[in-house]
Amino acid sequence: MQPSVRFIIYSSDEAFSAEMRAMLLRIDGVKVVAEVDELALITQAAEQFSGSIVLANLDPAPESVLPIIGDMVTANRAIAVFAASESGESQLILKAMRSGVREFLPKPVDAKTLTEAIERAASDRRESVVQGKLIAVVGTSGGVGASLIATNLAVELGALAERDVTIADLDYRYGQVATLLDVDPRYSIADLCGTPEALEPQVIGRALIRHESGIQILSRPNQLADADTITAAACTGVFVGLSQLNEYVVADGPMRYDVSNKAVLAMADLTFLVVQQHVPCVRNAVRIIENLRENGFNLDRARLLCNRVQRSAGHLSVKDVVATLGLELFATIPEDWEAANGATNLGEPLSTYSPKSKLRLAIKEIAERLHQSEGDADEKVDSKQGFIGRIFASS
Repeated sequence: MQPSVRFIIYSSDEAFSAEMRAMLLRIDGVKVVAEVDELALITQAAEQFSGSIVLANLDPAPESVLPIIGDMVTANRAIAVFAASESGESQLILKAMRSGVREFLPKPVDAKTLTEAIERAASDRRESVVQGKLIAVVGTSGGVGASLIATNLAVELGALAERDVTIADLDYRYGQVATLLDVDPRYSIADLCGTPEALEPQVIGRALIRHESGIQILSRPNQLADADTITAAACTGVFVGLSQLNEYVVADGPMRYDVSNKAVLAMADLTFLVVQQHVPCVRNAVRIIENLRENGFNLDRARLLCNRVQRSAGHLSVKDVVATLGLELFATIPEDWEAANGATNLGEPLSTYSPKSKLRLAIKEIAERLHQSEGDADEKVDSKQGFIGRIFASS
């Protein structure tokens, strides 16, 4: 498993930031972990997301930006800097390189040139810390079963993985992951987001609770008011830390679509949209997909999970759902009310409560396909394909 490439975007021009975000998120293996529009915030972001690449817009005042870049690179050798400018003057390029800029990108930035620059930077980091894969599971309407799927997917991945697996509950007010696994966490994601500058491994470890299945849980806040204290930047910092400590991180993403949820989706290696054969659910999914597309998200990283599939679903078939949404179907999950309800009420994973149920076997198969796809990707990597050419969890 290879490390992903994380980017921090700096620009005082909002249009440039949006353009670069969209371009970067179309490149497999790339995640945007922060965007800043003030020079004073570049160094802070670089310290918080060590090992990232800073893409800095030098315009309209390169003479103000380059000294900050020079100081930042001197203080943090793990940071690489790409600089973009409309000016192609040799003196500016030379000055940028002397300030520590690794790649100079003339505007308008060409997607191929940017990808090649990322490939060069990534090739120097292949011996660095292994990054785990972030899988987001997002329900497209209330009660669609996303939390049950996410929780049991994490348990099944935990049985396959060689390193730790953590599930994080992103429904800050009404999340049910801890309930589904019958644990009573003392700390939550709010405790980590309250101190983003101190996210050392031991700090993250104290906020996690280990389930008897072996996986770790990062619970939603214990108090409703704490949900309002979680910012997108802090949430991103938490998931960067988690990805360094785990083979897989499963995010139980709520139906709500706020800035912190968007930040996690931008980082995710794979996003499952959970749908059912219901018209209201499909309409919600259409809105989510349209919004993701408008915001430049790479929909090649998104897959559909059709839950509670049954033959007598009225006039809406799975084929109809897939055709309407235009995303690849990863798997169907059968209706199994008895197993789902019993496991939920007892706070047990399906692998314990009903190991031979069709619901459990369907989720187990999804985990096996994810894990096998990751193994196949590692085996197929060659010198010609490069880091950016790898696609995680292609079905």
